[in-house]
Amino acid sequence: MIEFKDVSVRRDGRELFSGASFQLHPNHKIGLTGNNGTGKSTLFALLLTQMGTGDTEVTLDKGEVSIPDSWHVAHMAQEVGASSQTAIDYVLGGDEQWYTLNEALSDLSSVSDDQIGVLHQQFDEIDGYRTPTKAAQIMAGLGFNTAQHDLPVEGFSGGWRMRLNLAKTLMSRADLMLLDEPTNHLDLDAILWLETWINSFTGLVIVISHDQAFLDATVGHILHVEQQQITLYTGNYQQFIRTRHERMAQQQQAFEKQEATKAHLDDFIRRFRAKASKAKQAQSRIKQLERMAELSPMMADNPFSFQFYEPAHMSSPLIELSKADIGYSTTPLLYNANVQVTPDTRLGLLGMNGAGKSTLIKALVGELGVLTGTYQVSDTLKLGYFNQHQMDALDAEATPIEMLRRLAGKTSDAQLRSFLGSFDFRGERIDTPSKLFSGGERARLTLALIVWQRPNVLVLDEPTNHLDLQMRQALTVALQGFEGAVVLVSHDRELIANVCDELYLVHDGQIDEFDGDISDYGKWLSEKRKQENSSDKGTNKKGKNKKANKKFIDKDSVSRETDNEAGNGNTDNSKSSKKKFANSKLAENTAASSLTKEEQRKLAADQRKLTAPIRRDIEDTEKSLVKIDQKLVSLETQLANTELYEESRKADLLKLLDEQTALQQQHSDHEESLLLAMTTLEEIEAEFE
Repeated sequence: MIEFKDVSVRRDGRELFSGASFQLHPNHKIGLTGNNGTGKSTLFALLLTQMGTGDTEVTLDKGEVSIPDSWHVAHMAQEVGASSQTAIDYVLGGDEQWYTLNEALSDLSSVSDDQIGVLHQQFDEIDGYRTPTKAAQIMAGLGFNTAQHDLPVEGFSGGWRMRLNLAKTLMSRADLMLLDEPTNHLDLDAILWLETWINSFTGLVIVISHDQAFLDATVGHILHVEQQQITLYTGNYQQFIRTRHERMAQQQQAFEKQEATKAHLDDFIRRFRAKASKAKQAQSRIKQLERMAELSPMMADNPFSFQFYEPAHMSSPLIELSKADIGYSTTPLLYNANVQVTPDTRLGLLGMNGAGKSTLIKALVGELGVLTGTYQVSDTLKLGYFNQHQMDALDAEATPIEMLRRLAGKTSDAQLRSFLGSFDFRGERIDTPSKLFSGGERARLTLALIVWQRPNVLVLDEPTNHLDLQMRQALTVALQGFEGAVVLVSHDRELIANVCDELYLVHDGQIDEFDGDISDYGKWLSEKRKQENSSDKGTNKKGKNKKANKKFIDKDSVSRETDNEAGNGNTDNSKSSKKKFANSKLAENTAASSLTKEEQRKLAADQRKLTAPIRRDIEDTEKSLVKIDQKLVSLETQLANTELYEESRKADLLKLLDEQTALQQQHSDHEESLLLAMTTLEEIEAEFE
């Protein structure tokens, strides 16, 4: 195992963490989290230094790090240089033992007969004859086709080189694997494959990631760096969030109690320090005050808080592709595409790597003309388009406030600075040229410039690639409140689930509505891989006329909702009327199979309008439950005080017990109301199916 004992580390004169003590065991899957700049990469560098590898040496200021001498480490670096080496050879290089033996067996001219036998035995012991197959499987999982195996590394783009680097890392026969943002350059199907691979890996994995769903699916512990402390939590990311919030609430209570005690001591010292009769007591209070451990108050630590402005007038449809073949030169990649973007559209695009999602996006925003069919946009269209190219096109010499000034006209500097502050551009960063920004900062700045322009259609192609968890959360909340249309391509499942009302599947040249949610898409991918693995891998499947959209919906999940669409239970009086209204809506329409896409979207809009009050009720009830839980926790803390059970405190004890009983009853009533409201919501949504 790896053991940290009272470890402290400083870099560039700044203390990153101190007194760190924890143990990491073989087979554990660890998520390393914390705000940018807290020392996550330094922790990786420290582990590499302790194991005698790595490019950056990090020394201990204090403490001890213990790692078994026999362990080998694999580290996913963040840069891959240009090389004429073929992709498959580069990946095979990750298995150093195999690569060394294979090189020796490839040239036996200087090897004795006895040594040849030993080499073959060692090669057989490591299952070396199957290693190239393993490399090919890893590359396939990460999106490479067999034709790319013999291409030189220098022929791949930066993002694909990072995939090669990840594949090389996964090939290692390591006991410890350090993965730094492995999902940044992957699409969703590659991420799902990587989750399966990590879960089957028998060594210790420590991963830095801003993808919450990825962490939830892969890790069983969270190592969190915060305020120069490293804390090890048991459970996945969701469990970590709950546990951390509980700790923060307890810390806030302790802080408030300490502040009250300090105020009392300060007051005593101030009043009696000069009096001879009280001097000794005052000195005692001073020493008591000095011995007090400093506690930090609970802080809302997300520096991002922004919202999209309300769009101006919108007509419908805003964008429309009709019977369109889309591709490059004269070769279609997508056939007979029919996509309509209205003010109510909340569309997520799914599809395997290379299926044509980005091609469809380019057609929707007008960057790529259609080969056949029609493409029309409304006169009221105001497009907000985010992709990697937009980030790269930022004026490298300009500062955030200079770029925003070009869009803002006569708006005051104070307003511009306040706006940029909501994207965490503060102080000197507002006046720093963008060429000095990290990928995350450039992504935030690009989003800020888009938000300022008040778009009525947002087309977002992998907007979270460089964003940390806090910014992803802020973006999710902002998109939920956006009143225009959204078209989204993202590998962030939480973002898709919380923002999109409908999903389209791009596959085999077709664009079809996907009858399921994001977890059903994972099942579809798994089934697709099984089919491909069982078929002839040498066959080039064009299959553009195949129907790709399959149902994978469980009976119990027909009307599944996203986690943050919540509500209150005060819906008993309105259940009947709302169901009747839903039924009447259905009666006014023909069967779903005969509705046009526009009618279906209107029906969906009616559904959202009808269920909106119930969702608000559910949200209010859940907020009330949180407050009741907090009060119950506070009461339990008070009831744990042994002094309360003395005879003289009997009245206080009875009062607290009565309050606890009342709160528990309120909690039960609210839970029942919440259940009724959610049942009503499901019934109404089922009527619209």
